[in-house]
Order: sequence, then C-alpha cells, then structure tokens
Amino acid sequence: MSTDRTNTAASSSITNGMDRRDWLKSAATLAGASAAFGVVGCASETTPAGQTTKTAASGTVATPDNAIVATKSGKIRGFTRNGVFIFKGVPYGDTTAGDNRFMPPQPVKPWTDVRPTIAWGPVSPHGPRAGWVNQEEQFLYQWDDGFAGEDMLRLNVWTPAVNDSSKRPVLVWIHGGGYASGSSQELRPYDGERLAREHDVVLVSMNHRLNVFGFLDLSQIGGEKYAQSGNASMLDLVQALEWVRDNIAAFGGDAGNVTIFGQSGGGGKVTTLMAMPSAKGLFHKASAMSGSFIATWTPDGSKQLALAVMKELGLSASQVSRLHTVSVDALLNASTTAAQKVAPFGFPAPGTPPKINLGWQPVVDGVVLPENPFATAAPALSADIPFLVGNTFQEFAGGMNNPQADKMTWEQVSAQFTPQIGARAAAAIDAYRKAFPSAKPFEVAGMIGADMFRRGTILQTDLKAAQPAAVYAYWFGWKTPVLDGRPLAYHCQDLAFWFDNIDRCLQATGGGDDARKLASQMSGALVAFAKTGNPNHAGIPEWQPFTAANRAMMIWDTTSEVKIDPDQAARQALAAS
Repeated sequence: MSTDRTNTAASSSITNGMDRRDWLKSAATLAGASAAFGVVGCASETTPAGQTTKTAASGTVATPDNAIVATKSGKIRGFTRNGVFIFKGVPYGDTTAGDNRFMPPQPVKPWTDVRPTIAWGPVSPHGPRAGWVNQEEQFLYQWDDGFAGEDMLRLNVWTPAVNDSSKRPVLVWIHGGGYASGSSQELRPYDGERLAREHDVVLVSMNHRLNVFGFLDLSQIGGEKYAQSGNASMLDLVQALEWVRDNIAAFGGDAGNVTIFGQSGGGGKVTTLMAMPSAKGLFHKASAMSGSFIATWTPDGSKQLALAVMKELGLSASQVSRLHTVSVDALLNASTTAAQKVAPFGFPAPGTPPKINLGWQPVVDGVVLPENPFATAAPALSADIPFLVGNTFQEFAGGMNNPQADKMTWEQVSAQFTPQIGARAAAAIDAYRKAFPSAKPFEVAGMIGADMFRRGTILQTDLKAAQPAAVYAYWFGWKTPVLDGRPLAYHCQDLAFWFDNIDRCLQATGGGDDARKLASQMSGALVAFAKTGNPNHAGIPEWQPFTAANRAMMIWDTTSEVKIDPDQAARQALAAS
C-alpha cells in the first residue's frame, strides 16, 4: 500500500484488531488513552492554527476529521484502526418495521448532520442457535450476536483510504447462518481490516432480513401488496449492492469491479443473486464457500409455511395485515414452531442430490427469482461472471463434540453409514482410503458425512464450467490443531484463512507459521480473483480453471496442491444404486 496518499490512515505494527465488544469497552479511549487496549492516541492531529490535517493520528484507534465521507444520503464519520478507515452501521435502507415489514426495502431517509458510524448496527432478529449450549462450539466459533432490531439494513466498510480517487477492487461479504440466523459481526474472521490494509482492497459487509422477516411468502394470501415478500431478504442484498454502486467511489473503491462472496447460507445467497434480474450488473465476480446447496421454495411450499405461521398466531388468511403489528418475539416463536412442523431442517443422505431443507429460503416466484439457481444449469444471467467455489473436507461431520472421535475404527465407520446407504458405505470407504491413504477412519467418516456439501460443490462447478466465464474449484483440508484436532476441516474453519485473520481467530486456528502461510496463499488468491477473475498469484501452485476435460481442483492444506477431482471415485461409489 502506498504511503504517500494524503488520505491514508496511519499504519501500525499492531495487527490483531479489536472486536465489537472490545470497541464498546474502549469507547472512552476516543477522548484519551487506554493502556488496557493499547490505544496510544485517538484525537486527530491539528495544525498550530487548529485546522485538521489530512492524515490520521498515530496510534491504534483514532477518529480523525478525514474519516468523514459524503454518501448520497448524507455525511458519515468513521474511525481509523491500524491504518484502515472503518465505518460501521451505515444505513442503506429504512427501517423494516411496521408498514415496511415484509415489503421490499425502502430508501434510507437522508440526514443533514454528520452521522457517526463507529459501532455495529442492529442485526436481524433470530432465535437461539444450538451451538450456544455447547462448550466446544462456543470455544471455536466465538459468536458475537450483537443486538437485534428491525432497523437492521446497515452495512460496514473497511478501506485503506477515502476520497483519494483510487479504484480498488471491492469485496462484498455475505454472512452465513443459513437463511435464518447470522450477521455481519457474528464471527471474528469477518473483520475486514487485514484484507483492506495488506491487500489494498475495499471490503463491505451488511446485515439484512432473515427467517420470517425476510422470507415469509404472503403473495398468495395478501395479494399484490405482498408479491415480493418471499424474497424480501434477497431484495435487501440487491439494495446493499446498489448502495455500493452509488457510494463506493468515495471510499476508494471501484463500482465497476465488485466481487460478492459468501459462506454457508451466504454462499447460497451468492448463487441466488446470480439468478436475480435485479442484481444484474451490480457485481462482476462471485464466490460460494461451503454454500453449494440447492435450497429454494416453490410457491406452493412457501404458501403452506406462511399459512402455518398465521395459524400459530391464531390469525386467519383475511387477517394478514395484523402481521405488521405482531411483536418480534411472538412472530419469531410462531415462525420457528411452524417451520419445524411444515419444513423441518434436514440434510440429505450421502450420495443423494444436494437439496437441503433449510426451512426459510428464497422463493422461485417467477419475478424476483425466475428460476431455481443451478437446478439444471448455471444461471444464464451470470454466464459472464467468473466463479470460485468449494467446501471443506468435513464440514459439520468432524468430531469437535466427541472426545472419542479420533479412536474410531474402520468397522465403526462402516457401522455408522451402512444403515443409511447399505453396501455403498463399504465401496465409499474403500474409495476414500485409496484417494487419501493417510486419512484416519474418523476423517473418512467426516468426508462421507459432508458428501452433501461436496456433491453440491461439484454440481455447481460442472454446470458453471459449461458457460464462458471461468470457474475455479477448491477443497479445504487443513485440520485445526485445537481440541486435539478433532474438529478436522470443519464448517467455517476456512474463513480465518480467506480473510487473513489467523491471529484474530486463534481459538479456531491455533496460530503458527503453517496457518499464516496458508492464509497468505488463500487471501492472496481471493484478492487476485477479485482483481482479475483469476486467483493465481506467485505464492501458490498454478491453479487452472475447472473444465469438463481437466477437472482441476485446488486442495488447500499445509502443502497446497492442484489435483484432478480426487474424490470422484468416492462420490460415484456413494451415488451408485
């Protein structure tokens, strides 16, 4: 990053940034110094005449005058941390409460004063996650669920400089949590400071409506007024991308070079955006990480879920307008119960088509979403969009909650899967053992258990390879050393590497040179992809696009290498009738 730009935040040797909780605790340091949080200085530098300079004050955190940016809706003031300008909780739409509930997002109301954007905004209301009661999962994930509210159309920006006329690649992060939970702050890897500082890019993340607030399809119950209610959440994301198009230049970003990327449910949202006419032209590259599942509602299915929600609330179809005044808690509780009855969450068995029932998910309504993305072909709307797609070796099938997992025998692996898939279990185990001769029984068990994610990845890769734009496939196999290595390459483990946040996520990564080296490789590949549509850079083996002929796939691990579809025989064994 150049150091001679007038509007570049001061650099710092401190690389492990504060999370939201740290920031709130250190609010007082904005007026002074705090040894506990390592803040050297917070006030902006001034000239003898008292006029503010164009550079940030030296130190870890500052709120200088040059951290003010004019957006289309009004001026906002952020802060600087370790050489990066940060803006949090920036409104990109009006509140979604009351009359706006279930409606397409409304424009944000302009303001006249300089608006502070130095703390996370509200997150979409959602119910408790199962992992909250599990010590191992809490240890690994370190969730920060923030505070919920219906005024949650907020986004965050990290950038090396503002108002400097640069055109940096823009990466737009879409969080996971299926379509029912999550936020832009929920996991520590999501912090964009290192990507912005070390790779000279602009990173944007956002909150949007989830679960019943974002996907309650009332179109067949309430009429034309609710025609787009089943995809309100996806329209939120479109509006956030429109905000990027209209405002990102002031943050040093290039509106003509936007990459959307997301993991798990965020990956599903990425692939949904690839099939939405309203999103056409708002992004130029896309990446789905552990999110290659085919998850959409038909209008009939979404109608049944909506009617079930209303039944739980004691409302008839003619009382749809009362849904606007039902309390958040009552609506959440009713929708959770209804989804469990009508659309219970569940993974398909290994070897079966990768269609997962997520309960809340987009609706193929023929307008907002004309077709099911990647059902039979890659969306024609995004045929010119380069695509990066992959998943982790074990996803949810590691042994983080099972101290005995690493003692599993081959006989136990067979006993686990034979009741589900019969003789295919033995054939799949044999195929995985041949492809990965050093793998332990519980590692292979995890691969079989993660077949749904893997099969979805290959399906999307195959379909996208038939289009003109390049598709790059990967498989993440690096096993965390924490918890005696039992979690293996688990769901979300790769995020700290993509974001180059190893030391920010020590309880997930363990730290160390091997992890940092891999993070450098993976974050470098992501940024190269964002810049050019090609993830290759000097630090990795040559990564060829996946084609029907070569089936090339990057294996991310302590020693990363490109292999030719290494688990093809295993997938075929699982799918055999």
